[in-house]
Amino acid sequence: MDTYLSLKDHVYNFITGEINAGNLKPEEKVNEQRISDILNVSRTPVREALIQLASDGFLENVPRKGFIIKGLSDQEARETYMILGALDGLAAAAACGKIGEKELKEMQFYIGSMKLAIDSDNLDMYYKQQEAFHQVYTDKCGNQSLIDLLHRIKNKFLRKSYSLYGDESMKDILNSTNAEHEEIIRLFEKEDAAGLESFLREVHWRVDWAYMETL
Repeated sequence: MDTYLSLKDHVYNFITGEINAGNLKPEEKVNEQRISDILNVSRTPVREALIQLASDGFLENVPRKGFIIKGLSDQEARETYMILGALDGLAAAAACGKIGEKELKEMQFYIGSMKLAIDSDNLDMYYKQQEAFHQVYTDKCGNQSLIDLLHRIKNKFLRKSYSLYGDESMKDILNSTNAEHEEIIRLFEKEDAAGLESFLREVHWRVDWAYMETL
């Protein structure tokens, strides 16, 4: 364990990781003793983490039932995509002109990795490469508050795992999304800040795809 993180923080990160990986499902009760046993910690930091997770919107503390994984409604998903589109577009516009050949090659590499992940039904890899792609220009935006806000929203609301194996419709969606990554690179090459902001807000984060976060 990293010594600079408290036990509560370690438990918090473990539970959010389980939620994002799909190991803890919406409406499922959190088993405090199981987490305590897995992490070899007392119930106290587990309870502290659960209270914090409920405060942050991951869990709901239901009387006489305990802490329940909170699902994301269709409306909440659509609203979140609208917010992310605006913020991600803002970050891309701010990074425009700061993206050089090195960053463009990095993003192109991640596009290839995402294509490989889709073809091989490796959604863990897809998510990680997709996250890394967007992080390249987000890190260049020069606004740490914006970077932190995007990270918090994505970590809280976006799924880290999808059911892909044998689902051709999902593969089509992800391939289409990956093609949009190519357009993002093209707009960076043109240094089209307004185009980037509009494309990310209106196309890449279009609310029609928000339902995938609720599946």
